[in-house]
Amino acid sequence: MTRAHAFLLSLLLSGEAHAAVNNSAFNRYALAFGICVAYLVFCFWIIKRHRRLSAVPVPVAAAAGETVLVGYASQGGYARELALKTAASLQEAGVAAQCLALDAIDAAALAAARRALFVVSTTGEGDPPDNARGFVQDAMTATPSLAHLQYGILALGDSSYANFCGFGHQLDAWLQHVHALPLFDLVQVDAGDAGALRHWQYQLGLLAGSTEMPDWEAPQYQSWRLVLRQQLNPGSSGAPVYHLALRAEAAGTTWQAGDIAEIGPRNPSHEVAHFLAQLALDGAAMVDGRCLNDWLQERLLPHAESEVKALRGLSPDLLLQQLRPLPHREYSIASLPGDGQLELLVRQASYADGRLGLGSGWLTQYVDLGGTVALRIRENAAFHPPAEDRPLILIGNGTGIAGLRAHLKARAISSNAPNWLLFGERNAAYDFHFMDEIRAWHSSGVLTRLDTAFSRDQAEKRYVQHVLAGHAGLVKEWVGQGAAIYVCGSANGMAQEVHAVLLHALGEDALTQLASDGRYRRDVY
Repeated sequence: MTRAHAFLLSLLLSGEAHAAVNNSAFNRYALAFGICVAYLVFCFWIIKRHRRLSAVPVPVAAAAGETVLVGYASQGGYARELALKTAASLQEAGVAAQCLALDAIDAAALAAARRALFVVSTTGEGDPPDNARGFVQDAMTATPSLAHLQYGILALGDSSYANFCGFGHQLDAWLQHVHALPLFDLVQVDAGDAGALRHWQYQLGLLAGSTEMPDWEAPQYQSWRLVLRQQLNPGSSGAPVYHLALRAEAAGTTWQAGDIAEIGPRNPSHEVAHFLAQLALDGAAMVDGRCLNDWLQERLLPHAESEVKALRGLSPDLLLQQLRPLPHREYSIASLPGDGQLELLVRQASYADGRLGLGSGWLTQYVDLGGTVALRIRENAAFHPPAEDRPLILIGNGTGIAGLRAHLKARAISSNAPNWLLFGERNAAYDFHFMDEIRAWHSSGVLTRLDTAFSRDQAEKRYVQHVLAGHAGLVKEWVGQGAAIYVCGSANGMAQEVHAVLLHALGEDALTQLASDGRYRRDVY
């Protein structure tokens, strides 16, 4: 029973007791009046509570355009819950966010926002929830252009229904029609799939520029052995890139081209030892059957002196309660199960103080060769291969070649259809990852066409999107012959520029139809 219910019941009971003592007409009228007042108070409390929970407050210092607008369309409450979590995660990462039901968002609010996230469910056979119908009727008919807006969509649905995530796709198509720019591809959640939700959180981290945003729910990892680690670009002006191979300890693990490896990183032993020394704690101390040192390998460790100081004097169990688990990291899988191992391409990332990134540092330097890596494969149906007889245009840059390589491996085995690869990096001499393999595919005909862009090999920087623009007519010709377009690599820069080139080359209606037909797919990060 809520406090409001208890309050109302107490008023009713006290009124009944009072009426039993005094049966005068005055008291009966007083009782009726008191019940009405109590009911009105209760209704006011419910309305006020609903309004308070329906919007996440925006920090006062944030300008309207800097605030991420989080809109939700919810029938049963689940989309609203996830939208509130989304806004809270952004705010914890230092990004101002406001959460509103779609019906509370009008054309003026969209015009004022620069970034928006939508968490939407679908009812019936592809219909919007009740609290989105006003948005559909008003904002989606009265907004001529949102060219300034960047957006992302989390679509909730159930694949047992014919029009899976129908309203999410409808919203996505409309946003592209009014020239809004997707930050990443629509994320579909089939019956609450935890992997898709973790991918959404991963995208939130990229949006917020936060590498330490905690998972809402940790993956159930399996144990894999690191069997290969080779730097592919020694001498490059860019950060080191490593080719890694891992083998599952459990038999029967499988995946397909386009799927994602979720990695559970660990803190290196020297950072854990330094942290323990700062707190004058013994890493061998036991907490719930495990030594403190092992626990700390899986926790986010503070590095600012003020944060470390605030933890001094805590017992080991209280310390662990203050430290959040390490978040997962995502990498495109560069191999097929038939290769006998799961392969990744990982570029080292670094913090401002020189420390290596959580995931890249763990995989490329700290875990021993032959050591155990916590890994979970996440099915990524949105980037699975097209039909075997369909021509395929593959576009990517940097470590994005990993996801494209898996597709080329699959095409080499099972398809005779034409394939065209457009790939960009810094220098051909150092950064042409998997060069021998790619040239062999070109020579054998697996690759019908190969175009590269190495930005630092000439005075004027030339990127993969520039090469694509130079072949706009050929792209249109391939698409006319039924080709699908797959893009893998950097979300900021490459993917946005490639999208703009395709929009110009093919036209808005054609590109929207390609996406709707599953012929325009992206794995960007």
